[in-house]
Amino acid sequence: MGEPGSRPGPLHGIRVLDLSRVLAGPFCSMILADLGAEVIKIEEPGTGDQTRTIPPFVEGVSHYFVAINRNKKSMVVDLKSPEGREVALALTEKSDIVIENFRAGVMQRLGLDYETLKTRNPRIILCSISGFGQTGPMAGKPSFDLISQALSGVMSINGEPDGPPTKLGLPMGDLAGGLWGAIGVLAALQHRHARGEGLHIDLSLLESLMGLLGYLSEIHLMTGEIPGRVGSGHHNVVPYGRFPVKDGHIVLAIHVGNFWRKFADAIGRPDLIEDVRFRTTTDRRDNRGELEAIAREVLATKSRAEWQAIFDAADVPHAPVNDVKEALDQDIVRARGFVAEVNQPPIGPLKMTETPLKFAGQFEDRTLHPAPDLGEHTRNILAGLLGYSDERIERLFGANAVAAPDCQKTMAE
Repeated sequence: MGEPGSRPGPLHGIRVLDLSRVLAGPFCSMILADLGAEVIKIEEPGTGDQTRTIPPFVEGVSHYFVAINRNKKSMVVDLKSPEGREVALALTEKSDIVIENFRAGVMQRLGLDYETLKTRNPRIILCSISGFGQTGPMAGKPSFDLISQALSGVMSINGEPDGPPTKLGLPMGDLAGGLWGAIGVLAALQHRHARGEGLHIDLSLLESLMGLLGYLSEIHLMTGEIPGRVGSGHHNVVPYGRFPVKDGHIVLAIHVGNFWRKFADAIGRPDLIEDVRFRTTTDRRDNRGELEAIAREVLATKSRAEWQAIFDAADVPHAPVNDVKEALDQDIVRARGFVAEVNQPPIGPLKMTETPLKFAGQFEDRTLHPAPDLGEHTRNILAGLLGYSDERIERLFGANAVAAPDCQKTMAE
């Protein structure tokens, strides 16, 4: 099966030094690892990435850490020590990309700021992911996903119309940072290819999430209106959202094109098509309450399966509301190989999701590598990639500048 970094993919041959922890940075580096990059994850002595401590656990392994750290190597390096800092700088010389998500100013205090990294490797790409960016009045303030959701306006538009602002079920503030970070890194690689120089990417979690507001922010910027909460519905398209049926709920997405006509015919109400209240998208939006009441009354008469057969035949966009288990068990998910299996020590065979990115006819033989043990690759990277002698490696271990799994157990005891 090989080891992390040998996974086939379009980024094979690219090396990432990952100084990040928790979610936004590790999610970014996992995207790159899934695409074939070699990712060396630097973890702090003793505890490692904080997500290693988040329950639930199986055989002492955190679900959280496993979910976002597959296909990576782990080194334990004390970046606060002079010896550990030198190890990180030496790794920078051998890397293409550095990812970090410390508070603004921390990299400077560690002596690992972009200007310093450039002196060791002028082609290095540094992706800095922080709550509020490297500049501005809030730079350096602490931030988590929930903070980003609140400040971005996202919570204000999430929830039922008569309910309070509600956090998204997904930690989208952090995930957006990871997604934008991966996009930024790929753009910087192209810039380096064209210009021969690296870049420093300054990515704010607040702006990452606000960048996903899209047409919702434009509603305000163009009209002055402030979008509110519409539950599972749409601000301007009706009917669109969750509706109760005999045995649960389904969603309808009667968006643009002919879908309104198809829906009205499918539910046996072709009269609605010529109803003056519902002729245009604007009419249906303006008469939302009346139209949704009609839809709820009709849909409540049949089961999920009955409506699925009717709407499939009529080409009406719909779906049952799945729980997580139902989503993972879908035929389409199995058919496309989105859930794969990895041998995750000490658990053994473990299922996990794959990257959603597929390249037709290419890289189809790639396999998942497990999330690493804390410091699992420290010795091999020092000796192999950096070419350190046994004597130098032992000095680093003696100074507690680096650690490996056997050392971690000793330290814990």
